[in-house]
Order: sequence, then structure tokens, then C-alpha cells
Amino acid sequence: MFKIITHNKHKFEEMQKVVPDLEMLSMEYPEIQANSLEEVVDFSLDYLAERIEGNFIIDDSGLFIHSLNNFPGVYSAYVFDTIGNMGILKLMEGIEDRRAIFKTVIGVRLEGQNFKFVGLCHGHIAKEPRGTNGFGYDPIFVPEGDDRTFAEMSTEEKNKVSHRGKAIRKVSSFLHRFGFI
Repeated sequence: MFKIITHNKHKFEEMQKVVPDLEMLSMEYPEIQANSLEEVVDFSLDYLAERIEGNFIIDDSGLFIHSLNNFPGVYSAYVFDTIGNMGILKLMEGIEDRRAIFKTVIGVRLEGQNFKFVGLCHGHIAKEPRGTNGFGYDPIFVPEGDDRTFAEMSTEEKNKVSHRGKAIRKVSSFLHRFGFI
């Protein structure tokens, strides 16, 4: 059984559909301000390794909007909590280039070693929020090759193309290869 350290039950549920042997552990830990998601995950893995016994998984994700110089990026959670989807849409008013990338970095602490797995999903920012599924920026992000937002997709559909779905499948493959799940 692997623990996933998160307060976000939606993240947990998405990942658990791919790796059923996950157990959610909700605990506070500092999230540093850094230039990349990888730096945040590295710090968090080391910090939590001193406080948690056994193997565990963490993740950090960000929405990188090209025309906003990749904002909100590593500050995505804070920006969402502060201005939400409507604030992002306000910033995007009058902007033609709506391309964006969703990125997840999953950190795995396994037998005392750290591993990282990255998932990317290219797409664009919708003109208005659509859909009721998912969480966070899902109502305004449209993945490449689809005309629906993540919030208009089922969890299974989203997992097939999303940044987190891609990253957790890499984790699942890695853990299977070494016999941990």
C-alpha cells in the first residue's frame, strides 16, 4: 500500500483509478516557492521522508499559459485560491493566443530513494467555464484534440489525456516493473 500525501480528494480519486493500492494521507507540509514544479517536489520528498515511514507519493501541478509568460505556473494553486477561473479568464480578455500546458510532477519515495515522473497535457484556455466535473482549472482547460474542457469529461476520459493521468501511468508502470504493486 502506497500513501499519497494530499489534501485534495479529487487528485487522490484520479490517481486511485490508475493505482488502486493508494491510501490518502492528509497532512500539512510546507510548499516552497520555487522556479519549477520539480524543485517543489524535490523539497517536499526530502521534507516528508524525515517525517513519514515507508513509501509515499506526492504531486505538484501547474497551468502554464503561453501568452501570460507561463503564468500561473508554479503558483497555480495560490492563484486559483486567490482569483479563480474567472480571474484567469479576465486576464485572458482580448488575447488571441490561448495555448496552455498543464504539467504534473509526481514524486515517489520508494525504499529510501526519490523518483520523479512528469506528465504534460497541451491545450488551450476556453473563453468561459464549462462543465461540472473535476476541480481547479478543469472548467477552463481544453486539451488538444478535444473540444471539451476537462470539467466536461468523466474522470476516466480525463485520465486518458490529462497531465496527471500521464504521470500516474508512468508511476504505475514503474511500480509494477519492480513488483511494488
